[in-house]
Amino acid sequence: MTGPDPVRWKVLSCIGRAVAALCLLASCSHPEPNRVQGYVEGEFVYVASPYAGALGSLYVRRGAQVKVGDPLFALENTSERTGRDEARRRLAQAHANLEDAKKGKRPSEIESIEAQLKQARSALVLSEREYARQEQLLRIPGATSQQDVDRARSTRDQDGQRVAQAEADLKTAQLGARTDQVAAAEAEVRAREATLARAEWDLSQKRQTAPKAGLVFDTLYREGEWVAAGRPVIALLPPQNIKVRAFVPEPRVGALHPGDSVQVFVDGVREPFIGKVSFISPQAEYTPPVIYSRESRGKLVFMIEAVFDPKIAVNLHPGQPVEVQFGS
Repeated sequence: MTGPDPVRWKVLSCIGRAVAALCLLASCSHPEPNRVQGYVEGEFVYVASPYAGALGSLYVRRGAQVKVGDPLFALENTSERTGRDEARRRLAQAHANLEDAKKGKRPSEIESIEAQLKQARSALVLSEREYARQEQLLRIPGATSQQDVDRARSTRDQDGQRVAQAEADLKTAQLGARTDQVAAAEAEVRAREATLARAEWDLSQKRQTAPKAGLVFDTLYREGEWVAAGRPVIALLPPQNIKVRAFVPEPRVGALHPGDSVQVFVDGVREPFIGKVSFISPQAEYTPPVIYSRESRGKLVFMIEAVFDPKIAVNLHPGQPVEVQFGS
């Protein structure tokens, strides 16, 4: 028995290596069935002031990381500061009016009324004596006339009314203002307090702080530029607002559910980022005809969104292309 032909064996070996290479190439040409293309998307938080003004100070730069409450920018606030100061002075005036309404007359005014009361009482004592004397003289024929008696009685009655008036004036002077006047003064104080609170809020809105922690993605104005009311000055990107969008073919979307784990592969990073499906679009993208045939259904794709832990999301950048793999 003779051995194998060396030439034939060499040819068969070359053919086998070629077939193996073709098989390997064919296997590499088929993409992973559970992996799709996607991109990183960011939902920005635009920070603006409800009032217009020149940008006086910009406290952050693009690319900086900020925490909640960090100052971002301040607009010119002369008008709002003046309005706040005016509201404070008007509130102080309202408080003074209220305190004045609760008090009685000043001590010197009360002393004056008391002196008038003493004079009225002294005059009443004198007029009562004069009236009594005239009544006695009336009993003596020719000593006095009825007219003199009537005049003395009238004088006594007038002095008595003056005493009553002075006593009432003294009692009133010792009291505060009427209840309705005090209530009106208290309402005025509350109105002025509300006006001051509004003025302070207006002033505070000219200075904005970071509502969330994150990256200063962009600054849209420079110091000295005029900013219209409501126009954003800072664009923030909180890490929890970073997500990945991918488009899944129709045959695969039925196997996905919110909360499913996903792996996101980024160029230049060996380990994948782990996230979870947060949204599956109920509408198909790039739909062909209205009547879906079996062939056309394969062309339908559905957008899905995946979110990540904020510590992971900070490593992703909006617009970055990625590959998303579902399942293990």
